[in-house]
Order: sequence, then structure tokens, then C-alpha cells
Amino acid sequence: MPEAIQYIAVTTTTDSEESARHLAATAIERRLAACAQIDGPITSVYQWQRKIRTDTEWRLHYKTTEARYAELEAHLKAEHPYDVPEIIATPITAGSADYLAWVRRETRS
Repeated sequence: MPEAIQYIAVTTTTDSEESARHLAATAIERRLAACAQIDGPITSVYQWQRKIRTDTEWRLHYKTTEARYAELEAHLKAEHPYDVPEIIATPITAGSADYLAWVRRETRS
């Protein structure tokens, strides 16, 4: 019996729309994700180097397979302008069979 494909959504944020578009396009070109959606601008409040910061950011939301996660994470770390980028993967527990089949096709290396 073949192993079931596991689907995930991966989220990151970045400091500009230009950076978000670059991170999205390069991941799609490399087939690390089937889709990348960009939201923004958003406001992020966080602590960094013992200071409370409030910054404008853009959020990227990728749809991919668990098998492509390690490569997507490596790509984001290499291309990202932040020292410690947010990279969070969330399992997709259900979805349209047609959409998930498309994600699988688009992320084949």
C-alpha cells in the first residue's frame, strides 16, 4: 500500500512586498510549493533583542507537501532577509481532492 501524501501550509513573514514577491516566486519556480499567497501589509508586534518592536510586514502562506518541507525551509533561510525568519508548518487535515492532487503535481521535483 503506497504511503499517503501529507499536505502542509507553511507561513513566513518578511519586511517588504518586494521581498515577499521574491520569496514566493523563487519557491514556486523551484517547485517547493504549489502556491504562495501574499497578505499585507500587516502589523507585527514582537520582542527582539530585549526591545518591543512594532513593524509592518507581509505574510506568505505556501501550500506544499511534507516531502518538500525541508527544501522549502532551506530555501527560505537562504533567501530571507531576517536573521531568524518565522517559518511555521501546519498540517492540512482535509481539502478538496482536486486541489490536493494539483498541489501534489505542482510540487513534484
